[in-house]
Amino acid sequence: MAAPTPLYASVGSNDLPRAMAFYAELLGAIGWTKMFDNPGGGAFFGHPNTGMFAVVNPFDKQPASVGNGTMVGFALPSNEAVDAFYEKALALGGTDEGPPGDRGGGAHFAYFRDLDGNKLCAFHWVLPS
Repeated sequence: MAAPTPLYASVGSNDLPRAMAFYAELLGAIGWTKMFDNPGGGAFFGHPNTGMFAVVNPFDKQPASVGNGTMVGFALPSNEAVDAFYEKALALGGTDEGPPGDRGGGAHFAYFRDLDGNKLCAFHWVLPS
């Protein structure tokens, strides 16, 4: 079986300058930097070999909206990293959707929304041996 392909996800924004500042600082906290500007507005962060995240103007030129049931998760190396990422998001103006904590089965998750209302999570999962 081939190695898994890194995740690529994007969210739309109706206020790209504000969203870009939020994500540049939040993703910078986990070492993700801007890769390139999106021609239609916004930018891509991360690296194609390790995962990418974009904040963009919607391609269809309609206002960005939050997908019902849509969520993007960031795998982090420790429970402490999850906690710090969550706290950073809230400090940047994100809103709580579920504080960091044990979700059972070795899973430590935290949930929040960005400035446009997109739901995100940070997680660390230690599978039993």
